[in-house]
Amino acid sequence: MPESAPVTHPVTDETIPLPGLLAEAEIRVDRWGIPHIRAGSEADLFLAQGFNAARDRLWQLDLWRKRGLGLLAADFGPGYLAQDHAARHFLYLGNMAAEWQAYGADTQAICTAFVAGINAYVALCNADSARLPPEFGVFGTSPASWAPQDVVRIRSHALTRNALSEILRANVTALADADTDLLRTRIDPPVRPHLADGLTPADIPLEAARLFKLATAPVTFDRARLDCALGQAWNWTEVLDIGDVIQRSTEEGSNNWAVHGTRSASGRPVLASDPHRAHAVPSLRYMVHLEAPGLNVIGAGEPCIPGVSIGHNNRVAFGLTIFGADQEDVYVYETRDGEWYRHADGWEAITREDQRFAVKGHPDQTLTLSFTRHGPILHEDAARNRAVAMRSVWQAPGAAAYLSSLAYLRCTSVAGFGGSMAHWGTPSVSHVCADVGGNIGWFTAGFTPHRRGWYGLLPVPGDGSHEWDGFLPPDTLPRSVNPAEGFVASANEMNLPPDRSPDAPSIGHEWAEASRSLRIREVLGVDDRHTVAGSMALQTDVHSRPAQRIVALLAGSVAQDDAQAAAFALLRGWDHRLEAGSAAAALFEVWWMKHLRPGLLTQHAPSAAVRSLLQPGDFDHLLTLLDSTAAPEREALMLATLRAGWQECMARLGADPAVWRWGDLHRAQFDHAASRVLAAESGWNVGPLPVGGSRSTPMNAAYRIADFAVTSGASVRLVMDVGEWDNSVWINVPGQSGDPRSPHYADLATPWAQGDYLPLLYSRDRVDAATAHRIRLVPALATKVHP
Repeated sequence: MPESAPVTHPVTDETIPLPGLLAEAEIRVDRWGIPHIRAGSEADLFLAQGFNAARDRLWQLDLWRKRGLGLLAADFGPGYLAQDHAARHFLYLGNMAAEWQAYGADTQAICTAFVAGINAYVALCNADSARLPPEFGVFGTSPASWAPQDVVRIRSHALTRNALSEILRANVTALADADTDLLRTRIDPPVRPHLADGLTPADIPLEAARLFKLATAPVTFDRARLDCALGQAWNWTEVLDIGDVIQRSTEEGSNNWAVHGTRSASGRPVLASDPHRAHAVPSLRYMVHLEAPGLNVIGAGEPCIPGVSIGHNNRVAFGLTIFGADQEDVYVYETRDGEWYRHADGWEAITREDQRFAVKGHPDQTLTLSFTRHGPILHEDAARNRAVAMRSVWQAPGAAAYLSSLAYLRCTSVAGFGGSMAHWGTPSVSHVCADVGGNIGWFTAGFTPHRRGWYGLLPVPGDGSHEWDGFLPPDTLPRSVNPAEGFVASANEMNLPPDRSPDAPSIGHEWAEASRSLRIREVLGVDDRHTVAGSMALQTDVHSRPAQRIVALLAGSVAQDDAQAAAFALLRGWDHRLEAGSAAAALFEVWWMKHLRPGLLTQHAPSAAVRSLLQPGDFDHLLTLLDSTAAPEREALMLATLRAGWQECMARLGADPAVWRWGDLHRAQFDHAASRVLAAESGWNVGPLPVGGSRSTPMNAAYRIADFAVTSGASVRLVMDVGEWDNSVWINVPGQSGDPRSPHYADLATPWAQGDYLPLLYSRDRVDAATAHRIRLVPALATKVHP
């Protein structure tokens, strides 16, 4: 880990007048790109945070806003009209007074100051075009000004569940049965889902998933889409090249833990958090330090949101992972005359709202958005008199993703942190926290619908028979403070308490693979002298539970040919670690993911049409099936697929297994959204970088099965020494800045891939010693630059 010795190069200085600023403020950018923002009031602090976010991430912020509000086609043409249309269905459309009140008394003021800062930087770019990120020049576009409500109205970047899974389950059970669908995802706590009376699988086509998938998809660019004619606009409705949103949501997990001081070498708690998301440049996360009277917090958040969601103040550290509460439901309606749907004892009119969409190079287009009382209509079938709609907690006031983290930034204890959870809406998360008093805690949070007598696993009638009875009270969701085992941890696994009553209201039934969680608990359970270095090692741990279980099943098998014998020799004595330099890791992953796993799926789901809906499969369930398969049948499957895996490795990596390396296949590539329309030599993509791990290891490194390219993993890693804050460490990837011209655009990619960390500087003297660039913000007399 690099030391925080004083810088040896001169500090660069800059003075910028900032409209709306009440008193002088300062941004000190350290040599790794973290901005340390100091202001005399919180109003000035959040104004400066918005200004700084735009300074480093303006293209990302502008694209995020235009995607979320459905404004892409105005900049990029007809190829984006369908995505705009989809996005507008999922905006918050309720009362804005209720929305602001749902978070906290100061949230509206904070967001107003934050967007004023963004707008001030936009105005600065308009006056000084050299500051404008180069992407705007590539596409001939300009950054737009923000309104405070833009921060909260956009919901579609939050990770919620399980509407798409409901649609898939209905289609799998129609083609096969409920047991076959368990190959896709287990149900835990176990229940037996069935369609409600009056519904048939034909009522829920796969096409019903299209609108939501398009609304939540990232923005992609290629020449064909940019050159699309208006008459071809609706050709761009499928989410094809970014992968299935359901698969992404299960791979985009996280790890976190907090270790009590009684189990640490220092006697102080240690807290670690590494959220996993899809790889991109710039990173989804942004590190920032915010300091004003009464507030001193440092950590990671999304650059479009004020504050931070993972990090620490001077008393409490906090981290989060996704928790599997079910926050969505799919409703099916009987319709009449295409304009009415049955509800209760009568008929209600479908709400149709015509909206204008600006389209580059064309007149404005008028498109219709359609809603029932439950939410946006996903699909209509006039021939069958059926409609499908979706209800989501997004529609409730207070459901803007991560914004409720503002409520805990000033907390001084674990108890206070737990009290702030009443404000948390989305995404549903497992928070961990630790305070300087030595306490640790785990708090699940998120709006969780109260379903009476049903489980939310299949679409239900929209006739009033399956309504939400509000949300479960926040303090009834699982939580734990200072447990006897001396640590709290979560990794998106099924973590409902084992003693929870089976008669308690349903929270959720779909979870991530247990491998990461089991490994984390195994390591923490035997480490009673835990350290910051121990947490760093665990965040980058590449031990594979599937490898350990599967290779053990080979014991006693006899090779039947030279390929199998060579594979046995390579796997014999292997430590089951998916190191980037490991030949055995390369063989195992090729065998398991390309041959054994598909072989298992084929055994239990002979239909190719069904298997296409099950991918990549539920690994925990598949491993259980492999364990329970009769020995002769299992050995035949394993040996045949092992031979095929060996042969594929030879084809991919060469004839000499001594030079095989998992990292030669498994490489992280951070692609800029514009890379498909730029010359290859632009240098805006970062990588490829050889990395270890898989989706099953604590160092999550999920990959595309076709070519092993890493698609998601830790977007940021933090390990915090609670109370001795300057001992804490971090790493972002590929860099702090989103501007390709910045030295901090990709400077962290190689250290991240190598498992390195940087010091997370908190005290003023350490920050000042590491400052590389200082921006002095001074009040300016100017017209308002925010709405």
